[in-house]
Amino acid sequence: MASPSMRFVQAALLAGVVSLPVFPSGATASEPVTRTDLSAKDLKRVEAVTRPTSDFTKAEAFEAMQGGAATSRHPVNGDAFSHFSPNISFGEQEDFKLGNALFRKLWVSSPSSTQASDGLGPLFNARACQSCHLKDGRGHPPEGNRDATSMFLRLARPARTEEERQAVASMQVLNFPDPVYGEQLQDQAIPGLAAEGRMTISYTETPVTLSDGEIVMLRKPHYGVSDLQYGPLDPATTLSPRIANPMPGLGLVEAIADADLLALADPDDADGNGISGRVAEVRDHASGALKIGRFGWKAQNATIRDQSAAAFAGDIGISTPDRPQHAGDCTPAQRQCRDMPDGVQQRLGETEAPSPVLDLVTFYSRNLAVPARREVDDPRVLAGKAAFYRAGCTGCHQPKFVTRRDALHKAQAFQLIWPYSDFLLHDMGEGLADGQQVGVASGREWRTPPLWGIGLTRQVNGHTFFLHDGRARNLAEAILWHGGEAEAARNAFAALSRADRADLITFLESL
Repeated sequence: MASPSMRFVQAALLAGVVSLPVFPSGATASEPVTRTDLSAKDLKRVEAVTRPTSDFTKAEAFEAMQGGAATSRHPVNGDAFSHFSPNISFGEQEDFKLGNALFRKLWVSSPSSTQASDGLGPLFNARACQSCHLKDGRGHPPEGNRDATSMFLRLARPARTEEERQAVASMQVLNFPDPVYGEQLQDQAIPGLAAEGRMTISYTETPVTLSDGEIVMLRKPHYGVSDLQYGPLDPATTLSPRIANPMPGLGLVEAIADADLLALADPDDADGNGISGRVAEVRDHASGALKIGRFGWKAQNATIRDQSAAAFAGDIGISTPDRPQHAGDCTPAQRQCRDMPDGVQQRLGETEAPSPVLDLVTFYSRNLAVPARREVDDPRVLAGKAAFYRAGCTGCHQPKFVTRRDALHKAQAFQLIWPYSDFLLHDMGEGLADGQQVGVASGREWRTPPLWGIGLTRQVNGHTFFLHDGRARNLAEAILWHGGEAEAARNAFAALSRADRADLITFLESL
């Protein structure tokens, strides 16, 4: 028998929710995908179900279940991001628990007596997935005495030759690593090897005066590196700080129909509203096929498996079947690093984290439940929601989707979800620019992050640092940093009365 939450969401889907497959074989993200699973009548119903509301006198039907049947109704506490989706089977719950154990597993250097845990590094940023995604939540900058484990610097340089430019244009590569330090600066190393160096951060504060005279201080970060152990960085290498993203709802994001994202894209701003979001085309690491990027700050990964394999290789230095890099991010210039023993156990597989490990970590990541909304009928929440819409925030933070009916994984199929994101790339202005191209994403473009769960950041992670580098110390600062395509929405927020701004923040805290 279906659970109460499952029946609750299924009732919503009777209104005519729709889905469609990922790119068919041979198609690309630039080619529209035709819906083939439902009738024209059903398609009209779906448009009605997912159309943004204009009635802010009450909560919308099923709005509290922001992850559909994959919504967690557990009491709100520090484990709010760590529950499994309630609609997975009993047998799948066992896989989830095994994946959780591997997600928390501390890897060790080789050789060691543990064997199945061998292979750390040799250079690395963390010893476990959970070290960055603490309690499956959001990372933070190294404030005060806190360490930098959940934040690191991406390193990349632009293309220099026509051949390199063609490699980026054809999506064969995202960019080019520093010739010595690779794709990211690793501040930890196994015994006998020097870590690459340290990230440095300093801030300058600038006052911003809002319409009613309130002054908000915004801090602008300045990044650098120190204690470099392998020589200087390439002069063309750019530094892009990244904090770890929260984990809930990833499987639902993966199951959003490609055509729904393509329909939201407006790369030439044909409607003249100043917002020109575009999909990120990337190559699936396993198949080589072009897909829509959905994961990572620059939408550089198309699937959860891609994201997981990239983190194993870059963050922990662990090889997987999809990225068989036994030396992690060690470059040919780091000879001593590449000569260190790896952790491959032939009796278990040809990589340090063989297929069963990557499969289970991917399954765990796919099935972390989205926490339920709180106080959806509260008058202040409803007033804040109205202000959010009026300010134009939904131009990028698309409220709702319905996942594909034929999604590869049953728990994510045919769900009405409320991520508040279009998962597209947007120019966010010079203030947030990192100057680093990642595939089709320029140095000013970022993927719209989903907002579900954002109001539980303090309860789960003990802080309220937001944006890609945690520069914003609260939600109001995060909004005021918006520029580029989001500048009109930012200005609309700044022009609100103090009470209306507080209501909008209260709405965000209910997500």
